[in-house]
Amino acid sequence: MNVFEEQKLYHTSQEREDYDNMATLFSLVTTLEFLERAYVRGAVAEEEYTAQCTRLLAQSKTLIKLITTASTTAHFDSVEAFMRHYHMDHPAAAHRLALGVPATVEHAPIEASALAAPTSAAGAQRVAETTQNFITLMDALKLQMRAKDQLHPLLSDVLRTYAPRGGRDGDDDARAKLLEWLILLNRLSASEELDEAQSREMLFDIEHAYTSWFQSLSSQGQT
Repeated sequence: MNVFEEQKLYHTSQEREDYDNMATLFSLVTTLEFLERAYVRGAVAEEEYTAQCTRLLAQSKTLIKLITTASTTAHFDSVEAFMRHYHMDHPAAAHRLALGVPATVEHAPIEASALAAPTSAAGAQRVAETTQNFITLMDALKLQMRAKDQLHPLLSDVLRTYAPRGGRDGDDDARAKLLEWLILLNRLSASEELDEAQSREMLFDIEHAYTSWFQSLSSQGQT
């Protein structure tokens, strides 16, 4: 090797494209880390955070698909593997990528009016939307839909509107279980599906969460 000669990372157009894609993914993950920290510190509004986080997650998912195809010179089976390979110490971004949804969906902030009065206009709309999201997801599982791209958006919709009411531990545990399913789905590749046992277990957890949430509505209406 001639130390005075410029060394290239790539020698073909495919290798150049791979390095460009990896550089872009590196920048997206780094940006996501700073966005998460800014949100935690209250430096960015929820609406703006949600929009930007959703965009960054979508772009990251697209890029990891590009650099894991058989025709590429780089082989990473996930964004997590990419981050480990390049020693990226970005825990906030790693957590967000594992879930695949913004923090505003993970924690589902509900308007105070909706929490305080389920029979109010805002509360009734939230209840109707949450009920519809639960039923849509349960119907999908009963129809044996098991693919990641079928279930992940539906579960995200449930978590976007479903929040424990009145600080009930049972509701908190149920929601935590749904977040575990979201992480599992997000880690599947596009070609992978839940097996029959996983599908039945997920349906059981969804039905349990729905029943617990519905009972909390009834008890709150009686107080």
